[in-house]
Amino acid sequence: MLSNKCVKNRIVLDIVKGICKRGLTNNISSSFIVTSGCSDVEIPNVTFPEFISTYHNKYEKFTAAECSVTKRKYTYGEIRSRSSNLAKAFRKIFKLQNGDVVAIILKNIPEYPIADLGVLKANLISTTVSPIFTADEISRQLIGSNAKAVITDVDLSTTVSKALSIIAKKLPMLTIKTSKDQYLPENAIDFHELVSTTVDFPDIQPCSPNDVAFMPYSSGTTGFPKGVEITHRNLVSNILQPSHEEFDYMSDATDNFQEELPAVVPLYHVFGHTMIMNYLPLRGGKMITLPGFSVNSYISLMKEYQKSTIFFMAPPLFLFMIEHDSVKREYLKNARVMSNGAAPLAASDENRFIEKFGDHITIIQGYGLTEMCPVCTLCPKIMENEKVYRGSVGRPIPNTQVKIVNPKDAENTALGPNIRGELLVKGPQLMKGYRNLPEETKKTITDDGWLRTGDTSYYNEQGFLFIVDRFKDLIKVRGNQVAPAEMEGIIRTFPGVADAAVIGIPDKYSGELPRAYIVPKDGTEVDIKLLDQFVTEKVAKYKQLKGGIVVVKEIPKNPSGKILRKNIRDTYLEKGI
Repeated sequence: MLSNKCVKNRIVLDIVKGICKRGLTNNISSSFIVTSGCSDVEIPNVTFPEFISTYHNKYEKFTAAECSVTKRKYTYGEIRSRSSNLAKAFRKIFKLQNGDVVAIILKNIPEYPIADLGVLKANLISTTVSPIFTADEISRQLIGSNAKAVITDVDLSTTVSKALSIIAKKLPMLTIKTSKDQYLPENAIDFHELVSTTVDFPDIQPCSPNDVAFMPYSSGTTGFPKGVEITHRNLVSNILQPSHEEFDYMSDATDNFQEELPAVVPLYHVFGHTMIMNYLPLRGGKMITLPGFSVNSYISLMKEYQKSTIFFMAPPLFLFMIEHDSVKREYLKNARVMSNGAAPLAASDENRFIEKFGDHITIIQGYGLTEMCPVCTLCPKIMENEKVYRGSVGRPIPNTQVKIVNPKDAENTALGPNIRGELLVKGPQLMKGYRNLPEETKKTITDDGWLRTGDTSYYNEQGFLFIVDRFKDLIKVRGNQVAPAEMEGIIRTFPGVADAAVIGIPDKYSGELPRAYIVPKDGTEVDIKLLDQFVTEKVAKYKQLKGGIVVVKEIPKNPSGKILRKNIRDTYLEKGI
């Protein structure tokens, strides 16, 4: 007689077999491990610069990046040569050595791929920093990453200089002029002059593919931002995985066609870094950069660049386009694919978008984390005409495994379809670990190589994944991460504050907004306006307490002292306080 588990397994597999006959591929194993359902991709044992050089050579005459404001642009061939000059300058002029870190603090500008690739060609590590960070925030990342040089632009140079003064270090500051009428600040190094000059230095031998290439910062599931060590192999893997024919929606550039993609997602963010800046070369596509997002600048970009074919966005931008009358249907007449990331997009919002802009557009969703470089799942092409799957983040990409577990189950036994639990993922794109934080790494990656995401999800009988909620406390403001612990630490330094808790509250346009709850010290009255101003001066705009500040008598905590943010969120949702 079959056990209940065997019966359930047989039922699920019978269902899946029926689906396979209709064209879908079985991607659920008998042990409930979910995969892509298609063949794996071959991942070469090379560094990222070695890998990408093939495509820079293939598409050398095609425009790779163009600024939507100034119209300055670079071909793939120019990016190849200028990044090589920069790499040799790092080694010869600045004496940097293998494994040294260079901080890239730039807006979305066409020089970004030159800067980033130049760092990697020199066998250095790029740590990308948000261009809207304050000097305090920049200084913390410079210290945490132990950066040995900085690349920035004239507009950001004052803030970066202030950050360097905070850490009391004189690091080389390579500075980009984004217009001809700009002047370099004192002690700045001219980036354009550097990358345009051939450096007499021997060719740099590639490092190991297992060496760290890229170090974005993430709060993980809890706590303060941590350096995420992404290796060359991780990068190459996560660029090749979505290129499988079942998942790739892009076409190769030809004499008569080139994909155009407006880069609105920040390039410092792992999503923009991997899926826009470093994926487009595979197809010879053109990246249209927007240095600063505003309603008017974005509408102007869409109006001018109506040849754009692919868009990468987050839910707040979808909602903006749906509801803003100035965004016209004709602006997206050539758009084929709108890819959503950062947070799930509701099926109802997918439908509203298609109704406004036309069913010639395919909306695809995906799921990822910084620790996974970032992509874990994507909507395969088979979902293009399957409305029933709207709201799903797709299937695991090739070479990737997914399972759902009960978070209280120490054995991490995989659960079957339609059962909610914590999402665990595994694949060659999984980070090496958190920089200098072995204990944090051990908490996040299991002994057998599964990454704990902290996200609640389930998959259906067809093996399509749905994100329900997240266990982790991260607040997502327009796709940007806000770590409550970081904000609470800042708030507690304000005179008169004894304790604090920060949560995200729902917001129609931003997804969430940070909201603080504070406990004043005995006999103290905290000036809320001054506290708000204090925090505003120390953090980026998206981290500001736009959800409000509430004075309470105590912060709910468990016996070990951990803040019960879920309790606070539930109270807000029930009572609005």
